[in-house]
Amino acid sequence: MEAPKTIEHQIGGMKNDALRFGLHGVKSDIVGSHPLESAYQSASTRQEEMKRKVLTSTYGSAFPLKMELDRKILSRFHRPSGAIPSSMLGLEAMTGALEDFGFEDYLNDPRDSETFRPADMHHGMEVHLGLSKGPVCPSFM
Repeated sequence: MEAPKTIEHQIGGMKNDALRFGLHGVKSDIVGSHPLESAYQSASTRQEEMKRKVLTSTYGSAFPLKMELDRKILSRFHRPSGAIPSSMLGLEAMTGALEDFGFEDYLNDPRDSETFRPADMHHGMEVHLGLSKGPVCPSFM
C-alpha cells in the first residue's frame, strides 16, 4: 500500500494563529530555558522520586499509588479560565507547595503586571473542550 502524497500541516494551530497569540518568536525555539531552571526542575523530580521510594519502603507499595491517585484527582479541579485564576489549594496542601516561598511571594504575581493580557474565556473553554488548539491564554504581550 502506498503512503499518501500529501503534506500534513496545521491550520489555525498555536504556531500559525498570529492574530490570537501574537507573532511567533524564534528565540524561544533556539535558546532553551535558563540552566538554573533546568537544574531546579531536575532536582525537584529527583527529590520526588526519592520521597516516593522512602514512602514505598516505609508504608508499602500501595501508599505512593494512593497519593498519586489523590494528586491526579486534585489536579483536575480548575476554575473556568477568566479573570480569577485557579488556586489549586488542595493540590498545594497535599504536595507541600504551601510551605514553598517562591518569587511571586516577594516580587509580585506576574498576573498583576501591566503587560499581562487577560484570558479570553471563550477561547479557554474551546481549548478545554478540545475544539481549539493552543494555550488557554497567552500570558504576556
